[in-house]
Amino acid sequence: MPSFRHEMRCESLYAGEIVAELQVVRIAGIDEVGRGPLAGPVMAAVAVIDRTAARRRLLKLIDDSKKLELEDREAAYEAMIASGIVQFALGEASVEEIDRINILQATFLAMRRALQALADRPHVVLIDGNQKPPELGCRAEMIVGGDAVSYSIAAASIFAKVTRDRYMSQLAEQFPGYGWHTNRGYSSREHLAALGRLGPTPHHRRSFAPVRESTLAFGMAD
Repeated sequence: MPSFRHEMRCESLYAGEIVAELQVVRIAGIDEVGRGPLAGPVMAAVAVIDRTAARRRLLKLIDDSKKLELEDREAAYEAMIASGIVQFALGEASVEEIDRINILQATFLAMRRALQALADRPHVVLIDGNQKPPELGCRAEMIVGGDAVSYSIAAASIFAKVTRDRYMSQLAEQFPGYGWHTNRGYSSREHLAALGRLGPTPHHRRSFAPVRESTLAFGMAD
């Protein structure tokens, strides 16, 4: 289960170094969703929780988004917004950017955009994973499996996942047949079959092998 252990460690570690008197170290969590799908953008979110005001009832809802059922993710998302103690921002990288600079660099780009969109810049960010994005503009702590152990990262994972899922559901209405309302653009059997039957859409990542192959099959290569 998540906790504030990593947030408190960073507060203690950096307090005397980077924060002026009577201020607190501002800690944010960052996570992304959508690195693996064949379609749709990669989405990142940054979240800052006022842990001194966080109540157990809210914290019980926050966990790694992958562990939560859809209804529980939606409930946590809405509860965090309604609480008024969780600040968050989103960033994304488009399919075109993914194809141009590769999915890893596009993920880093989405994270930087999320940070830039946050009203109050954090002193330290906790990031799920083991690869530090460049040019963040603040200190970063990498935590493998961070969305399962840090409330800040878990909150970010929920914001990113719910936002991207809602977007893919909207795209599913515009491009029926690919099953994006359930597979969210990942390479499910239904999605792969639709690629073979219908070909790629403008929202498919043409640098990913199954899409590239279907693009060639349909004579749609650039």
